[in-house]
Amino acid sequence: MTDHPGIRGTGLVLGTLALAVCASGGATASNAVVGLSGSGGEITVPTWLYLASGGGVIGAMALLSMLVTDRVVIEGYHDRTVDLPIDALHRVGDAVLGIVGIAGLAFVLVVGVAGPQTGLVSGAVLLVFVGARAVLTMVAYAVGNPWPAINPWRRVAAALPTLGRSYPRRAGHWPAVAALLALIWLEVVAPLSSSPRALAAAVAGYSLVTVAGGVVFPTETWFRRADPLSVWFRCYGSVAPIQRTDDGLALRAPGARLGDDDVLAELSGVAFAVLLVWELTYSGFIVTPPGARAVEAAVGLGLPAELVYLLLLVGGFAAFWGAYWAAAGLTRRRAETFLSRRYLAVRFGPALLAIAAGYHLAHYAGFAIQLWPAFLDSLLMPLSPPANPTRYALPGWFGYVEIAGILSGHVLAVWVAHTVSFELFPGKLQAIRSEYPFVALMIAFTVVSLLLVSLPETGAPYVPS
Repeated sequence: MTDHPGIRGTGLVLGTLALAVCASGGATASNAVVGLSGSGGEITVPTWLYLASGGGVIGAMALLSMLVTDRVVIEGYHDRTVDLPIDALHRVGDAVLGIVGIAGLAFVLVVGVAGPQTGLVSGAVLLVFVGARAVLTMVAYAVGNPWPAINPWRRVAAALPTLGRSYPRRAGHWPAVAALLALIWLEVVAPLSSSPRALAAAVAGYSLVTVAGGVVFPTETWFRRADPLSVWFRCYGSVAPIQRTDDGLALRAPGARLGDDDVLAELSGVAFAVLLVWELTYSGFIVTPPGARAVEAAVGLGLPAELVYLLLLVGGFAAFWGAYWAAAGLTRRRAETFLSRRYLAVRFGPALLAIAAGYHLAHYAGFAIQLWPAFLDSLLMPLSPPANPTRYALPGWFGYVEIAGILSGHVLAVWVAHTVSFELFPGKLQAIRSEYPFVALMIAFTVVSLLLVSLPETGAPYVPS
């Protein structure tokens, strides 16, 4: 049998992946939805070996992908689609999901005020954090994005007369970036997961702002560019195998959409993708011992805890953005191209969405499984749920699923970067050289994320509960 380099590369990737997963032992992901779920784990081998194994998976995948230089093969993975012209089913689905969205919003507002005021049994809290933040996001990147049909605020805004103000072109997705930063910070410092009334008030405030935006500006433009939840689900949905088209739906290979040049068409969209990666890293950092010590040290200097969490959130996002921007600059120099740094940053940006999807799976898969029985009970009996809700206990091997989620996201990101590089540059060596900075950045992200999930969870200090 011929010893093909692709076979050797595949073996190297699988072997390193197995070592990384086995080295993880009982490591489990941290979760920032404090007060709802908590778990921690310990690795059973030296930390340096565990982290080196995870970084090695990404490096090995990069080497393997660089062996694939046939442009027909590369383009075939991303361009092959199967059209699903099911217009009638599409229309019915939109109508049904629209009713679900309106009913869900009303459920949160009513149950949040009139229902039980304990987070773990509140249907409002569980619908927002388990149903939407965890499960619906997983559906978006694992199957397809249902949010355009569900979005209740968009339907309300579309039914109202619009003022027709022109949306500032320069604003781009920056309002969505700023709003998502505010929502992440509010989730940490406000008792949203423990006080259903506080959550209902926050949802009511969000409803007023986002509907007002959809009325003042063209509804389609507002919800595509400025509404953080719409941008959130559209970004995650671009990873999914089922994509919306003008003719209905199309079935593509997982992550194939990320190679298209219209996924992130401007720099502000890339900033939102960077924030998706950072917010999950941030949510893991603040509930681990290093994060807790950093917060306590800053508070010990006299800073308010709320300000400390805000500074960590914004500062970390700036650091991640700076690292990505630096990688784009290095790519431009290594490829010796006349393409601008901004353009390269935009074209390679969709790879970040694969990383974000892997991070999300690692952080929220176990969380959703543990609270699923309580979630169903709260939907069936929203005003009088069981006093002691059922919670599933995760098996010891579930940590492997979380580690595999992180590594799979990075592996897909490497392949997307490889595809984009061969689309941008005519020379094979030029294309391969352009990937090096982004691969190095992905290895760094991998090591950081694997380190966080290997640490025990201590809880975020000074957080309301």
